[in-house]
Amino acid sequence: MRSHRQAGSRETERQGGHVAEMQRRRLLLAFGEVVSESGLETATVGRVCEQAAVSRRTFYELFSDREACLLAAFDQAVERLAQRVALVYAANGRWRDRVRAALALLLEQLDADPDTARLCVVEAPRAGHALLERRRHVLEMLAGAVDEGREEARSGAGPPPLTAQGVVGGVLSVIHARLVDGQPPYAEQATGSRGGRTKPEACSLLELTNPLMAMIVHPYLGPAAARKELERPAPTPPRASPRNGADPFKGLPIRFTYRTARVLSTIASEPGASNRHIADSSGIADEGQMSRLLRRLDSCGLIENRGQGHTKGEPNAWALTHRGETIHAAIAVSS
Repeated sequence: MRSHRQAGSRETERQGGHVAEMQRRRLLLAFGEVVSESGLETATVGRVCEQAAVSRRTFYELFSDREACLLAAFDQAVERLAQRVALVYAANGRWRDRVRAALALLLEQLDADPDTARLCVVEAPRAGHALLERRRHVLEMLAGAVDEGREEARSGAGPPPLTAQGVVGGVLSVIHARLVDGQPPYAEQATGSRGGRTKPEACSLLELTNPLMAMIVHPYLGPAAARKELERPAPTPPRASPRNGADPFKGLPIRFTYRTARVLSTIASEPGASNRHIADSSGIADEGQMSRLLRRLDSCGLIENRGQGHTKGEPNAWALTHRGETIHAAIAVSS
Protein backbone atom coordinates (compact mmCIF):
# COMPACT_ATOMS: atom_id res chain seq x y z
CA MET A 1 0.00 0.00 0.00
CA ARG A 2 2.81 2.38 0.88
CA SER A 3 4.61 1.76 -2.42
CA HIS A 4 1.36 2.39 -4.28
CA ARG A 5 0.88 5.70 -2.49
CA GLN A 6 4.51 6.63 -3.11
CA ALA A 7 4.13 5.87 -6.81
CA GLY A 8 0.97 7.95 -6.93
CA SER A 9 2.76 10.79 -5.16
CA ARG A 10 5.63 10.68 -7.65
CA GLU A 11 3.18 10.68 -10.54
CA THR A 12 1.33 13.63 -9.03
CA GLU A 13 4.61 15.50 -8.61
CA ARG A 14 5.67 14.69 -12.17
CA GLN A 15 2.37 15.85 -13.68
CA GLY A 16 2.44 18.95 -11.51
CA GLY A 17 5.91 19.70 -12.86
CA HIS A 18 4.56 19.34 -16.40
CA VAL A 19 1.88 21.91 -15.77
CA ALA A 20 4.26 24.35 -14.08
CA GLU A 21 6.73 24.15 -16.94
CA MET A 22 3.90 24.51 -19.46
CA GLN A 23 2.64 27.63 -17.70
CA ARG A 24 6.16 29.03 -17.49
CA ARG A 25 6.64 28.57 -21.21
CA ARG A 26 3.30 30.22 -21.94
CA LEU A 27 4.31 33.23 -19.86
CA LEU A 28 7.66 33.56 -21.64
CA LEU A 29 6.01 33.35 -25.06
CA ALA A 30 3.35 35.83 -23.97
CA PHE A 31 6.03 38.24 -22.76
CA GLY A 32 7.62 38.19 -26.20
CA GLU A 33 4.26 38.67 -27.91
CA VAL A 34 3.33 41.69 -25.78
CA VAL A 35 6.75 43.28 -26.32
CA SER A 36 6.51 42.70 -30.06
CA GLU A 37 3.01 44.13 -30.27
CA SER A 38 3.46 47.30 -28.24
CA GLY A 39 6.91 47.61 -26.68
CA LEU A 40 8.74 46.69 -23.52
CA GLU A 41 7.03 49.33 -21.38
CA THR A 42 3.62 47.71 -21.90
CA ALA A 43 4.76 44.25 -20.77
CA THR A 44 3.33 44.50 -17.27
CA VAL A 45 2.65 41.43 -15.17
CA GLY A 46 -1.08 41.86 -15.68
CA ARG A 47 -0.81 42.21 -19.45
CA VAL A 48 1.48 39.20 -19.79
CA CYS A 49 -0.80 37.06 -17.59
CA GLU A 50 -3.81 38.06 -19.67
CA GLN A 51 -1.97 37.22 -22.90
CA ALA A 52 -0.89 33.84 -21.54
CA ALA A 53 -4.23 33.05 -19.87
CA VAL A 54 -2.33 32.40 -16.63
CA SER A 55 -3.22 33.82 -13.23
CA ARG A 56 -1.08 36.42 -11.43
CA ARG A 57 -0.70 33.99 -8.56
CA THR A 58 0.83 31.43 -10.90
CA PHE A 59 3.10 34.11 -12.36
CA TYR A 60 4.56 34.91 -8.95
CA GLU A 61 4.95 31.22 -8.18
CA LEU A 62 7.21 30.96 -11.23
CA PHE A 63 8.94 34.35 -11.32
CA SER A 64 9.93 36.72 -8.53
CA ASP A 65 8.99 39.79 -10.56
CA ARG A 66 8.60 41.22 -14.05
CA GLU A 67 12.36 41.56 -14.59
CA ALA A 68 12.91 37.88 -13.81
CA CYS A 69 10.38 36.98 -16.51
CA LEU A 70 12.06 39.37 -18.96
CA LEU A 71 15.50 37.87 -18.31
CA ALA A 72 14.15 34.34 -18.70
CA ALA A 73 12.40 35.28 -21.96
CA PHE A 74 15.62 36.79 -23.32
CA ASP A 75 17.73 33.80 -22.24
CA GLN A 76 15.28 31.36 -23.83
CA ALA A 77 15.17 33.34 -27.07
CA VAL A 78 18.96 33.56 -27.32
CA GLU A 79 19.39 29.88 -26.53
CA ARG A 80 16.86 28.92 -29.18
CA LEU A 81 18.61 31.06 -31.80
CA ALA A 82 22.11 29.95 -30.82
CA GLN A 83 21.55 26.19 -30.84
CA ARG A 84 21.53 25.73 -34.62
CA VAL A 85 23.60 28.79 -35.52
CA ALA A 86 26.52 27.66 -33.33
CA LEU A 87 26.53 24.22 -34.94
CA VAL A 88 26.65 25.72 -38.43
CA TYR A 89 29.49 28.06 -37.52
CA ALA A 90 31.49 25.27 -35.87
CA ALA A 91 31.47 23.17 -39.06
CA ASN A 92 34.63 22.69 -41.09
CA GLY A 93 35.45 25.15 -43.84
CA ARG A 94 36.70 28.66 -44.49
CA TRP A 95 35.82 31.39 -42.04
CA ARG A 96 33.84 33.40 -44.57
CA ASP A 97 31.73 30.37 -45.58
CA ARG A 98 30.98 29.46 -42.00
CA VAL A 99 30.04 33.04 -41.17
CA ARG A 100 27.80 33.22 -44.21
CA ALA A 101 25.98 29.98 -43.33
CA ALA A 102 25.53 31.07 -39.71
CA LEU A 103 24.33 34.57 -40.68
CA ALA A 104 21.81 33.24 -43.20
CA LEU A 105 20.43 30.78 -40.67
CA LEU A 106 20.17 33.49 -38.01
CA LEU A 107 18.28 35.82 -40.36
CA GLU A 108 16.01 32.97 -41.39
CA GLN A 109 15.18 32.24 -37.75
CA LEU A 110 14.48 35.91 -37.04
CA ASP A 111 12.14 35.95 -40.04
CA ALA A 112 10.33 32.93 -38.65
CA ASP A 113 10.01 34.41 -35.16
CA PRO A 114 9.43 38.19 -35.30
CA ASP A 115 8.62 38.31 -31.58
CA THR A 116 12.12 37.06 -30.80
CA ALA A 117 13.61 39.45 -33.35
CA ARG A 118 11.89 42.39 -31.69
CA LEU A 119 12.82 41.33 -28.16
CA CYS A 120 16.48 40.59 -28.84
CA VAL A 121 17.34 43.29 -31.38
CA VAL A 122 15.00 46.21 -30.70
CA GLU A 123 13.88 46.07 -27.08
CA ALA A 124 16.86 44.50 -25.28
CA PRO A 125 19.12 47.59 -25.62
CA ARG A 126 16.43 49.61 -23.81
CA ALA A 127 16.14 47.27 -20.83
CA GLY A 128 17.75 47.40 -17.40
CA HIS A 129 21.30 46.67 -16.30
CA ALA A 130 20.87 42.90 -15.84
CA LEU A 131 19.59 42.34 -19.37
CA LEU A 132 22.22 44.69 -20.83
CA GLU A 133 24.89 42.52 -19.19
CA ARG A 134 23.41 39.43 -20.80
CA ARG A 135 23.28 41.22 -24.14
CA ARG A 136 26.91 42.34 -23.77
CA HIS A 137 27.95 38.71 -23.26
CA VAL A 138 26.15 37.70 -26.47
CA LEU A 139 27.80 40.53 -28.42
CA GLU A 140 31.22 39.49 -27.13
CA MET A 141 30.68 35.95 -28.42
CA LEU A 142 29.59 37.27 -31.82
CA ALA A 143 32.59 39.58 -31.97
CA GLY A 144 34.87 36.66 -31.13
CA ALA A 145 33.52 34.70 -34.09
CA VAL A 146 33.93 37.66 -36.43
CA ASP A 147 37.45 38.35 -35.16
CA GLU A 148 38.54 34.94 -36.41
CA GLY A 149 38.57 36.59 -39.82
CA ARG A 150 41.97 38.06 -38.96
CA GLU A 151 43.42 34.56 -39.36
CA GLU A 152 42.35 34.56 -43.04
CA ALA A 153 43.60 38.09 -43.70
CA ARG A 154 46.91 38.53 -45.47
CA SER A 155 49.87 38.48 -43.13
CA GLY A 156 50.24 41.83 -41.43
CA ALA A 157 47.15 43.24 -43.19
CA GLY A 158 44.53 42.32 -40.63
CA PRO A 159 42.57 45.03 -38.85
CA PRO A 160 42.84 45.67 -35.08
CA PRO A 161 40.76 43.47 -32.70
CA LEU A 162 38.32 46.31 -32.02
CA THR A 163 37.12 45.98 -35.63
CA ALA A 164 35.03 42.92 -34.79
CA GLN A 165 32.99 44.88 -32.25
CA GLY A 166 32.33 47.56 -34.84
CA VAL A 167 31.28 45.00 -37.44
CA VAL A 168 28.86 43.27 -35.07
CA GLY A 169 27.45 46.63 -34.02
CA GLY A 170 26.99 47.64 -37.65
CA VAL A 171 25.20 44.43 -38.58
CA LEU A 172 22.83 44.74 -35.63
CA SER A 173 22.25 48.39 -36.46
CA VAL A 174 21.10 47.50 -39.97
CA ILE A 175 18.74 44.78 -38.69
CA HIS A 176 17.47 47.11 -35.97
CA ALA A 177 16.70 49.85 -38.49
CA ARG A 178 14.84 47.48 -40.75
CA LEU A 179 12.73 46.23 -37.87
CA VAL A 180 11.91 49.69 -36.54
CA ASP A 181 11.85 52.18 -39.39
CA GLY A 182 9.20 50.65 -41.61
CA GLN A 183 11.74 49.61 -44.23
CA PRO A 184 12.20 46.03 -45.43
CA PRO A 185 11.82 43.54 -43.84
CA TYR A 186 8.81 45.60 -42.80
CA ALA A 187 7.02 47.57 -45.46
CA GLU A 188 5.49 51.01 -44.94
CA GLN A 189 2.66 50.85 -42.46
CA ALA A 190 -0.77 51.42 -43.89
CA THR A 191 -3.45 53.56 -42.30
CA GLY A 192 -6.54 51.69 -41.18
CA SER A 193 -10.12 52.75 -41.79
CA ARG A 194 -10.22 54.43 -38.39
CA GLY A 195 -6.96 56.23 -38.86
CA GLY A 196 -4.94 53.72 -36.83
CA ARG A 197 -1.77 52.00 -37.93
CA THR A 198 -2.01 48.46 -39.19
CA LYS A 199 0.72 45.91 -38.69
CA PRO A 200 3.28 46.29 -41.49
CA GLU A 201 3.58 43.61 -44.10
CA ALA A 202 6.60 41.46 -43.37
CA CYS A 203 9.40 41.01 -45.90
CA SER A 204 12.42 38.79 -45.52
CA LEU A 205 15.46 39.61 -43.40
CA LEU A 206 17.18 36.81 -45.28
CA GLU A 207 17.57 39.16 -48.25
CA LEU A 208 20.15 41.10 -46.21
CA THR A 209 22.60 38.19 -46.25
CA ASN A 210 24.75 39.39 -49.16
CA PRO A 211 25.15 43.06 -48.16
CA LEU A 212 25.76 42.13 -44.52
CA MET A 213 28.38 39.58 -45.54
CA ALA A 214 30.08 42.24 -47.63
CA MET A 215 30.21 44.44 -44.51
CA ILE A 216 31.70 41.61 -42.46
CA VAL A 217 34.43 40.42 -44.83
CA HIS A 218 35.57 43.81 -46.14
CA PRO A 219 37.83 44.75 -43.18
CA TYR A 220 39.47 41.32 -43.20
CA LEU A 221 39.61 40.15 -46.80
CA GLY A 222 39.36 43.41 -48.72
CA PRO A 223 37.03 45.02 -51.29
CA ALA A 224 37.32 42.25 -53.88
CA ALA A 225 36.04 39.66 -51.41
CA ALA A 226 33.24 42.04 -50.38
CA ARG A 227 32.15 42.40 -54.02
CA LYS A 228 32.09 38.63 -54.41
CA GLU A 229 29.74 38.37 -51.43
CA LEU A 230 27.41 40.92 -53.01
CA GLU A 231 27.40 38.98 -56.28
CA ARG A 232 26.75 35.55 -54.79
CA PRO A 233 23.29 34.02 -55.28
CA ALA A 234 20.99 35.17 -52.53
CA PRO A 235 19.81 32.49 -50.06
CA THR A 236 16.42 31.05 -50.88
CA PRO A 237 13.79 31.42 -48.15
CA PRO A 238 12.33 28.10 -46.99
CA ARG A 239 8.98 27.19 -48.51
CA ALA A 240 7.41 26.91 -45.11
CA SER A 241 8.99 28.73 -42.20
CA PRO A 242 7.01 27.80 -39.10
CA ARG A 243 7.19 30.33 -36.33
CA ASN A 244 9.77 29.23 -33.79
CA GLY A 245 8.35 28.71 -30.36
CA ALA A 246 4.76 29.25 -31.45
CA ASP A 247 2.44 28.62 -28.50
CA PRO A 248 0.15 25.63 -29.13
CA PHE A 249 -1.99 26.75 -26.17
CA LYS A 250 -2.65 30.23 -27.56
CA GLY A 251 -6.32 31.06 -27.94
CA LEU A 252 -7.62 28.15 -25.88
CA PRO A 253 -10.38 29.34 -23.50
CA ILE A 254 -9.34 27.00 -20.74
CA ARG A 255 -6.79 27.11 -17.93
CA PHE A 256 -4.44 24.14 -17.86
CA THR A 257 -3.98 22.63 -14.45
CA TYR A 258 -2.54 19.45 -13.04
CA ARG A 259 -6.01 17.87 -13.33
CA THR A 260 -6.33 18.82 -16.98
CA ALA A 261 -2.91 17.38 -17.75
CA ARG A 262 -3.81 14.11 -16.02
CA VAL A 263 -6.99 13.78 -18.05
CA LEU A 264 -5.19 14.37 -21.35
CA SER A 265 -2.44 11.95 -20.33
CA THR A 266 -4.98 9.25 -19.53
CA ILE A 267 -6.80 9.67 -22.84
CA ALA A 268 -3.50 9.72 -24.74
CA SER A 269 -2.34 6.46 -23.19
CA GLU A 270 -5.74 4.76 -23.46
CA PRO A 271 -7.77 6.01 -26.46
CA GLY A 272 -11.41 5.07 -26.12
CA ALA A 273 -11.42 5.45 -22.34
CA SER A 274 -14.78 6.04 -20.70
CA ASN A 275 -15.70 8.83 -18.31
CA ARG A 276 -15.42 6.49 -15.34
CA HIS A 277 -12.03 5.13 -16.34
CA ILE A 278 -10.64 8.62 -16.95
CA ALA A 279 -11.98 9.78 -13.59
CA ASP A 280 -10.40 6.84 -11.76
CA SER A 281 -7.05 7.25 -13.50
CA SER A 282 -7.01 11.01 -12.99
CA GLY A 283 -8.05 10.92 -9.35
CA ILE A 284 -11.32 12.83 -9.88
CA ALA A 285 -13.96 11.42 -7.57
CA ASP A 286 -16.78 13.80 -8.45
CA GLU A 287 -18.67 12.49 -11.49
CA GLY A 288 -20.11 15.92 -12.24
CA GLN A 289 -16.68 17.55 -12.25
CA MET A 290 -15.39 14.88 -14.58
CA SER A 291 -18.27 15.35 -17.01
CA ARG A 292 -17.89 19.14 -17.03
CA LEU A 293 -14.15 18.95 -17.65
CA LEU A 294 -14.58 16.49 -20.51
CA ARG A 295 -17.26 18.71 -22.06
CA ARG A 296 -14.92 21.71 -21.86
CA LEU A 297 -12.06 19.80 -23.47
CA ASP A 298 -14.46 18.61 -26.14
CA SER A 299 -15.74 22.13 -26.83
CA CYS A 300 -12.13 23.36 -27.11
CA GLY A 301 -11.43 20.74 -29.78
CA LEU A 302 -8.88 18.81 -27.74
CA ILE A 303 -10.80 15.55 -27.38
CA GLU A 304 -13.59 13.83 -29.28
CA ASN A 305 -16.12 11.20 -28.31
CA ARG A 306 -15.95 8.14 -30.56
CA GLY A 307 -18.49 6.18 -28.58
CA GLN A 308 -22.27 6.09 -28.71
CA GLY A 309 -22.75 7.77 -25.34
CA HIS A 310 -25.88 7.91 -23.26
CA THR A 311 -28.22 8.18 -26.23
CA LYS A 312 -27.37 4.57 -27.14
CA GLY A 313 -26.91 3.41 -23.57
CA GLU A 314 -23.20 2.82 -24.08
CA PRO A 315 -20.22 4.52 -22.39
CA ASN A 316 -18.37 7.39 -24.01
CA ALA A 317 -15.08 6.62 -25.72
CA TRP A 318 -12.74 9.59 -25.64
CA ALA A 319 -9.72 10.17 -27.88
CA LEU A 320 -7.40 13.10 -28.47
CA THR A 321 -7.87 15.26 -31.54
CA HIS A 322 -4.84 16.43 -33.53
CA ARG A 323 -4.64 19.60 -31.46
CA GLY A 324 -5.11 17.61 -28.29
CA GLU A 325 -2.14 15.44 -29.29
CA THR A 326 -0.07 18.59 -29.88
CA ILE A 327 -0.97 19.92 -26.45
CA HIS A 328 -0.23 16.60 -24.76
CA ALA A 329 3.11 16.34 -26.57
CA ALA A 330 4.01 19.85 -25.38
CA ILE A 331 3.27 18.83 -21.82
CA ALA A 332 5.26 15.61 -22.15
CA VAL A 333 8.30 17.46 -23.52
CA SER A 334 8.37 19.51 -20.33
CA SER A 335 9.04 16.40 -18.23
